[in-house]
This record gives sequence, structure tokens and C-alpha cells, in this order.
Amino acid sequence: MFSIFKKDPIKKLDKLYASKLEQAMHAQRNGDIRSYAMITAEAEAIKSKILALEASSKT
Repeated sequence: MFSIFKKDPIKKLDKLYASKLEQAMHAQRNGDIRSYAMITAEAEAIKSKILALEASSKT
């Protein structure tokens, strides 16, 4: 009944994923490859959460 008031967790994770990728890009451009690798790993973990949520919502 009140599902219109629920926030979509996938949208929130998509925004977080995009911001992590942008942070990684800036770190890579600045020559900080170690930070780039760490931030990219965090982004990939977020992407796996997104895929899991999408798979569970389709079922």
C-alpha cells in the first residue's frame, strides 16, 4: 500500500557506484594507482550488490 514511499535501494547504489568510478578516475589521472585500485575494488563490490538486488527483484 505504501510502496510509493519506499526508496529504491538500486538507485542509491547506482549513484554510489558512479561516484566511486569518478573518484577512481580522478585518482588514476593524478597518478595514484594504489588508490585507483582500491576505489575500483570498492566500486566492483557495489556493482555485485546491485546485480544481486536486480536478480532478486526479477524473481
